Amino acid sequence: MIIDKLRRPLHDLRISVTDKCNFRCQYCMPAEIFGPDFKFLNKDEILSFEEIERLARIFSKLGVKKLRITGGEPLMRKNIALLISKLNEIEGITDIGLTTNGVLLVKQSKELYEAGLRRLNISLDALDNEIFQKMNGRGVKSDVVLRGIETALNTGFSVKVNMVVQKGVNDSQIIPMAKHFRDMGITLRFIEYMDVGNTNGWNWNQVVTKKEIYDLLSEHFTLKPVDSNYYGEVAKRYKYKDSETEVGFITSVSESFCSTCTRARISADGKFYTCLFAAKGHDLKSLLRNIDDDEQILNEISGIWQNRNDRYSDERVIGSVSSSKKIEMSYIGG
Repeated sequence: MIIDKLRRPLHDLRISVTDKCNFRCQYCMPAEIFGPDFKFLNKDEILSFEEIERLARIFSKLGVKKLRITGGEPLMRKNIALLISKLNEIEGITDIGLTTNGVLLVKQSKELYEAGLRRLNISLDALDNEIFQKMNGRGVKSDVVLRGIETALNTGFSVKVNMVVQKGVNDSQIIPMAKHFRDMGITLRFIEYMDVGNTNGWNWNQVVTKKEIYDLLSEHFTLKPVDSNYYGEVAKRYKYKDSETEVGFITSVSESFCSTCTRARISADGKFYTCLFAAKGHDLKSLLRNIDDDEQILNEISGIWQNRNDRYSDERVIGSVSSSKKIEMSYIGG
């Protein structure tokens, strides 16, 4: 196990397998920026499955136990189930999850499950079709995602639903979403609108804080807190009274969790990021393609993590963040 300068271990690795997505959500890939002429990564610029597997094996030797497959939209990467099956064979990796918008789950759930994937985080920001169609930028109805969720549940997956909440955009959906997924027995997690990247037009006025959401939920439900499952758990978790169904909050803006952050990220083109809000990454792709010795790459990664002192959300709270550019969420995988 290695620790950084703030004594945080490296336990979780999020791996982006593509920078492409079939949605154009304003908070992630606004259509006016990521339009028809936007240049995405070429095939030879992104990591191959073999390179991803090699990196995951190296990271497992440094203490990583959990992998999260992200994008863009990871189900747009051809034969993604094959990668899942390879990662499942790595000694030391005890948990693999995948984050998706759910559109392609009806077609892919069975092969993903057969490859060994058991856990899905599915993004859905509204039940109301007019709101959701506007938010996803592609006119996709919420029914499409709900069918994906239903298919995943019937296949056997453990499912959590993520909702990014923006004031004046979809905050009217907080209670309908809570009721719907409570009744389904699915954990819903409310995510505070974050200033990831530079293209989403973020400002404080659009943030609906955990306290605001909690207070609203408390008008309709009785919630009781749930203890964390492990060190570095991001979500603040609650259960509904007389139910085992949970609701959670990702509070990166109002209640920073930098002090226990154990997450590293690999972009689709093989850059290593030690923070979601990083301005630049460390090029591991070049190392993979030019160095045969895994130990040498391991030492390089170890040195990067041991020098890590990122605490962007803490600095945002006290107003000391720099104005430097940040990597886009669609590129780093959220």
